[in-house]
Amino acid sequence: MDPETQPQSDPPIDLGRAAGGTEYSWCRAVPGGTGTTVLSLLLSNPVPFPALQSALHNLHISHPILRSRLTLTPDSRFSFFIPASHDPPQILRSASSSDFHSLLELELNRNPWSDPLDSGPAEGVPVFFPTLYDLPEPGRSVLALRFHTAVCDRSSAVAILMELMGLMGEGGGGSDPEGDKEEPSVLLGIEDLIPKKDTWKPFWVRGKDLVGYSLNGFRTSTLRFEDTGSDRSTEMVRLEMTEEETKRLLDACTARGVKLCGAIAGAALVAARSSKQIEEDRYETYSVVTLIDCRKYLEPVLNEHDVGFYHSAITNTHSIHGGEGLWEVAERCHKAYSNAMSNKKHLTDIGDLNFLMCKAIENPMLTPSSSLRTAVISVFEEPVIYRTSELQQRLGVEDYVGCASVHGVGPSIGMFDTIRDGRLDCACVYPSPLHSRKQIEDLVEHMKRILIEGSHVDEGDSAE
Repeated sequence: MDPETQPQSDPPIDLGRAAGGTEYSWCRAVPGGTGTTVLSLLLSNPVPFPALQSALHNLHISHPILRSRLTLTPDSRFSFFIPASHDPPQILRSASSSDFHSLLELELNRNPWSDPLDSGPAEGVPVFFPTLYDLPEPGRSVLALRFHTAVCDRSSAVAILMELMGLMGEGGGGSDPEGDKEEPSVLLGIEDLIPKKDTWKPFWVRGKDLVGYSLNGFRTSTLRFEDTGSDRSTEMVRLEMTEEETKRLLDACTARGVKLCGAIAGAALVAARSSKQIEEDRYETYSVVTLIDCRKYLEPVLNEHDVGFYHSAITNTHSIHGGEGLWEVAERCHKAYSNAMSNKKHLTDIGDLNFLMCKAIENPMLTPSSSLRTAVISVFEEPVIYRTSELQQRLGVEDYVGCASVHGVGPSIGMFDTIRDGRLDCACVYPSPLHSRKQIEDLVEHMKRILIEGSHVDEGDSAE
């Protein structure tokens, strides 16, 4: 499945670097099935293959990390080896009778990184694989871009989508990619860019936090597991709202001072508790992971065009007894992660959470039923907001989804939310058959009802 590659001569040392702490944790997670990022586009117009090849070549040049090869030494040290040459990425092309949704799930479960030493420590494995699927209908296709999450977070994927469409609109880029352009620098990992004043934490506080995170992990509840013994894969369902429903939801969030991520997390917790069909007054404690894009907190400040993984996570637990309404739980979710950010835990706790993530990978028995579930749901602090452009229409981009696999270590549901042309569209990924498609479809449909019904409360009314 991997494209053929030519052995590389010794590149300049400054074209590669060792993986940072967060990148290392993703390198540990990806072989088990979590951390394959996929950006998939449904195209209704024929794809000019040379223009696509040229556009991807230009992306390689603009973002050297995308042409890197992940290497692993016998002493388990991961590095990004970046060849000095600008060889274009090989695009795998194949015919397929599958639909857009099925091809997205197929890509989420293709894992060239399942054995990091498979290709030998010297050559390594590419971190980026493009595939073009020709559909049976004339001119229709699916373009799938698959990345190792260590080099491409959600913000990077959105930026790559915008850049790729821009380059395709120009016929691939137009300029000579081997011209006299200065080689872009390879950015450092997130830990090396956090201001020193924001990384310090007393030793005893760090130990206390590690113990606290560990104990919370033991006492938290999960969704019902349906099959804990079979091999797992990642599947996806979508939560979609109309423009009117989305506007009411966002207005309700604004009226209560709650971000959309708080409302989504709140709906998930209410729906998860309801799915258990247990006594009304019995409390269950659930974990929520909120993912924060840290680019604006770094030195130097980065933007979304700085490709890499620059998110951090905040983990909070919430006890739910079954009588709460949406906004009561949503406000608690919002307040918990906001307070953590005020205390800069999105910067100081990166190392702690990476350590615990790796410990869970090494010791699955530390998680309920050895499921590797670390939370009920993960949400992003901010949604992706996008409006269809004339260029997108001209290129024939009918649909697109960006998300990442979660069937190794991770949440029961990972929410990748987009507000597209005013409509909420969430890709909800989950580990199967640990959870069944029907189970997650029912849960997501319940979440949607909770959000819609909660949004109908008049602005002057108190929260439920």
